[in-house]
Amino acid sequence: GIEGKYSVEDIPLPENFLPVHPFDHGNFDGRDEALLAWPRTEEAVRDLLRVYYSVIEDMDAQIGRIVEALEFRGQLDNTLIIFTSDHGMACGSHGLRGKQNMYEHTINIPFVMAGPGIPTGVTTDAQIYLRELYPTTCDFAGVKIPNTVTSESFASVLDFPYLPHHRDVYGYFKNTQRMVRTEDDWKLIHYPQIKEWQLFHLKNDPFETRNLAYSDDGEAKLQLLKLKEKLKAWRITLNDPAEP
Repeated sequence: GIEGKYSVEDIPLPENFLPVHPFDHGNFDGRDEALLAWPRTEEAVRDLLRVYYSVIEDMDAQIGRIVEALEFRGQLDNTLIIFTSDHGMACGSHGLRGKQNMYEHTINIPFVMAGPGIPTGVTTDAQIYLRELYPTTCDFAGVKIPNTVTSESFASVLDFPYLPHHRDVYGYFKNTQRMVRTEDDWKLIHYPQIKEWQLFHLKNDPFETRNLAYSDDGEAKLQLLKLKEKLKAWRITLNDPAEP
């Protein structure tokens, strides 16, 4: 099958591999984490990645078949193609296996659009939410966005990729994780039930291995205060039931 394409010996470990997460992030007993024994071993993680990469490659081939079929039927130039995912997977990063976390390997998902009116070869650092896909596709199809839709279309990002869409984006998991990520690549994660904080400067630390929440660095202290206030304000607007 497709899972036999790669050899365990050829798979490198993630740069942020850990046998165990530094603390209980609120889902140690969850389904995804229970599927891989603690502590995570290098061999087990390589085997998991071997399967993961094989599935990704096969999926890419199947998407290619869809594109070829559209071209064969003369519909490719009249089709908006959107490739994305609802989440990523840890696969050994930070000592985790699954998706129930706020790290980049989970929330910073692939997003590619191609079709009529979309410039080719253009990338953007604009932050978006997946829920904004509906109003965005309405814009492209020339369909009026219903008044009941509260999410914003990000169609303008394709014309102005250098402009921000959301200066800050927020995330959560149950009552155990809260997150804010800024346009200038700072991220704060809060674990309310254990009163733990993580602060990362993604530009300098893309693999999130250096927690600056308890650092004496002046810039880190300033960002920690700013992001705590942003997170607090967001939680107030949502009547967040989690402990502050």
